[in-house]
Amino acid sequence: MALSVAMHQARPLGHLGLVAAAALALVLTGCSSQQSGSAQVIDGHGGAPVRQPAAGGQYIVQRGDTLYSIAFRFGWDWKALAARNQIGAPYVIRPGQVIRFDQAGGQVPVVAKTIPPVGNAKPVAMPPPVRPVAPVVAPVITNTPAKPAIQTAPPANVPLQKSASGWVWPASGALIGRYSSNGSLNKGIDIAGNLGQPVLAASSGSVVYAGSGLRGYGELVIIKHSDTYVSAYGHNRRLLVREGQQVKVGQAIAEMGSTGADRVKLHFEIRRQGKPVDPLQYLPKR
Repeated sequence: MALSVAMHQARPLGHLGLVAAAALALVLTGCSSQQSGSAQVIDGHGGAPVRQPAAGGQYIVQRGDTLYSIAFRFGWDWKALAARNQIGAPYVIRPGQVIRFDQAGGQVPVVAKTIPPVGNAKPVAMPPPVRPVAPVVAPVITNTPAKPAIQTAPPANVPLQKSASGWVWPASGALIGRYSSNGSLNKGIDIAGNLGQPVLAASSGSVVYAGSGLRGYGELVIIKHSDTYVSAYGHNRRLLVREGQQVKVGQAIAEMGSTGADRVKLHFEIRRQGKPVDPLQYLPKR
């Protein structure tokens, strides 16, 4: 290629030569742009790719999933997701179950068919076909004795200073990461601390998820406070609560750690109807 270009430059370019050179430049430019690619957006709190709210498709329930963790993962309000999939209280799901995110639950609207008239007879409208309803499979309930709830009082060195809306800080420590309204950045706040430091429930509620199934959050606790608000506590070393447990504001729910993170810290989120909001608007002023 170098020899060919050198010989080409050695003699004057005619009209056809100029056209060929321009075409070659366009080809090289196109190849360069195709090879450049695009950068992957990374979540600032834990290095996990950020998911935008799912507007279509479906998800197959895996072992350890809850309706609340799926809603949290895909940016949905848990009530809307339950209604979309016709899941009623107590909102039990099972492995292998299909959770849909499309507008009509993946069903095609049924249109009544009309039989063409025979002779002078009037057309007769046929009712839409009746879709078979899948039988509801009740969850298998065993007689395994329930584990006793771990009741841990808040440490004396963390004052329970409440905001006007009743929230408290989930941990003491320096604020090292702030919320960003840009969906590709931090969806909560990050609080520095020491390994094993108590992580507190920022408000009273029910634990709806406790595990490590959500990539980028490490050992995670999600608390449902009302039909509108849930809060999330990520990167813990050890969880002190279990799913279904009622917790009080200021109660220790975990020990701070670095699971799924590059340092010891607490990643804290508040979500209103499934959408992340700035926790600093709800927590008391420091």
